[in-house]
Amino acid sequence: MEAALGPIFSVDRQLIRDGTYFVVEREGTIVGCGGWSRRRSLYGGDSGRTSEDELLDPKQDAARVRAFFVHPAWARRGIGRSIMVACEQAIERAGFRHVEIVATLAGQPLYASFGYAVVERYEIAMVDGLSLPVVRMSKRITDRS
Repeated sequence: MEAALGPIFSVDRQLIRDGTYFVVEREGTIVGCGGWSRRRSLYGGDSGRTSEDELLDPKQDAARVRAFFVHPAWARRGIGRSIMVACEQAIERAGFRHVEIVATLAGQPLYASFGYAVVERYEIAMVDGLSLPVVRMSKRITDRS
């Protein structure tokens, strides 16, 4: 976990600036967060980035669901689910019809419950020869109008 902190599990301020990042608070403490992006990056923080990622075209590119975290003491209380609902609604309003996620194995069941399908499994290289197994998942958003 410590090897993933920073390069993989860190803040991507683009999501905050774009207004696509959500937090859930209880008594003034953040207990969960997550968001989506209309930018190229699939995962990771912005510490090594020198400029803004390019914007995606909703007509041909997939939106990205990104950076979901729920404090372990608050797991299994619907926090991740409520953030995911907010993300999908915003993604649809922004005109995207396809969504991609690079999920940790712990997050895969949540996304699968929303209808996301596994596209591929791979590992992200980290420091000291460690790697993080992840699952790239995809979903087509149907037009509800």
